[in-house]
Amino acid sequence: MRENILIAYYSRSGNTRKLAQLIHQKVDGTLHEIQPEVPYPASYNATVEQAKKEIQAGFRPPLKTRIEHIEAYDTIFIGSPNWWSTIAPPIATFLEENNLAGKTIIPFCTHGGGGKGRIEKDIAKLCPQSTVMPALAIYGSGGRDVESQVSAWLESLGFTS
Repeated sequence: MRENILIAYYSRSGNTRKLAQLIHQKVDGTLHEIQPEVPYPASYNATVEQAKKEIQAGFRPPLKTRIEHIEAYDTIFIGSPNWWSTIAPPIATFLEENNLAGKTIIPFCTHGGGGKGRIEKDIAKLCPQSTVMPALAIYGSGGRDVESQVSAWLESLGFTS
């Protein structure tokens, strides 16, 4: 049913990367890490402050990584940490730089207590001609039952393992 899957994600601490890799194991497709040209600070608190300012200003950091032939993908999983109830600025850059019209976008995020925040709504605003599916929100690294949470979410979206 679903072919040509891309799993694109930004991860600062590694939690979103682990989640992207788990999704990749279950649905296959192409795994792509979105990286800003200038990495965020090593200090968590400095990153939080920088991200807050970037989000408030609508800043879109230039990306170091690109996807060739984005048109080849039908379904795009988008992974981000929840920063200030929304997607990380590198994800916003990725969504704005690529024509995702007609594609199915499936958001997933990791968070420190904020759940999925406005992530679905904000992605839908950036990709008005795409179909945005229900997001998966995982606290931290997900703990022991992360695999069952991911499997249940994927099954709810029509993916079978």
